[in-house]
Amino acid sequence: MSSLDRFSLNQATTKYWPIPDLVAGCVDAGVSQIGLWREETAAYGLDKTAALVRDAGLTVTSLCRGGFFNQPGWYDENRRAIDEAATLGAPALVLVSGGLPEGSRDLDGARAHIGDAIGQLVPHALAAGVRLAIEPLHPMFCSDRCVVASLGQALDLAAPHPSAAVGVVVDTYHVWWDDQVWAQIGRAGREDRIACFQVADWITPLPEGVLLGRGLPGTGSVELRRFREAVDATGFTGPIEVEVFHADVWARPGRAVLDETIQGYVGHVL
Repeated sequence: MSSLDRFSLNQATTKYWPIPDLVAGCVDAGVSQIGLWREETAAYGLDKTAALVRDAGLTVTSLCRGGFFNQPGWYDENRRAIDEAATLGAPALVLVSGGLPEGSRDLDGARAHIGDAIGQLVPHALAAGVRLAIEPLHPMFCSDRCVVASLGQALDLAAPHPSAAVGVVVDTYHVWWDDQVWAQIGRAGREDRIACFQVADWITPLPEGVLLGRGLPGTGSVELRRFREAVDATGFTGPIEVEVFHADVWARPGRAVLDETIQGYVGHVL
């Protein structure tokens, strides 16, 4: 088995690499899987992207992102996102659930609304063959970006729905701090809820705005191999996406970033 059999390059890691170059670079490097983002896909063209990826023999492992259920028009927007994922052949649509509604401090109410919203989307997701993947984000994003702040909360939101329709994302950057995460990964495996496994390192000091504080594997504080072993122990054999947001990484040539990403993945995740 090749060391890259499960490796997937999430498009965010090489944000400014044009899609044709991204696809060609992955093929040249022996990478057979990629995770895509809606904004970049729309800019290049949804159908063009789907054809380009398919013709290159690449598999799309996820589409980011749906969610933001605190925004007006969330229902129609998420139905469109599900359809886009189906067009691209992505098995999972990653959901970043959104922060508190403007002027609200009702965290419990916001989480309850997310559960209701996901329930409304389940029939469309099942019909499209796309799994809704609830991603918990680090608690520092709770107010403005995602009120789902732990893997346990994500699993609780997924629980009322069929596992074929709703799963969770295990993203090391967001859950590494949680002393309950190992038990929750085990629970996710027992409930067949792991829809997407993403890895990134945590580097400090965090940049202003904190969003771009992800590091390539091996550059930060996270026991990445321990996470991979814990996820593997559940029986999950799916792709492992490397997803990094960092201005210094984005400023470098895409192929150089891909090569370093592969090196970090092999050395610190496998």
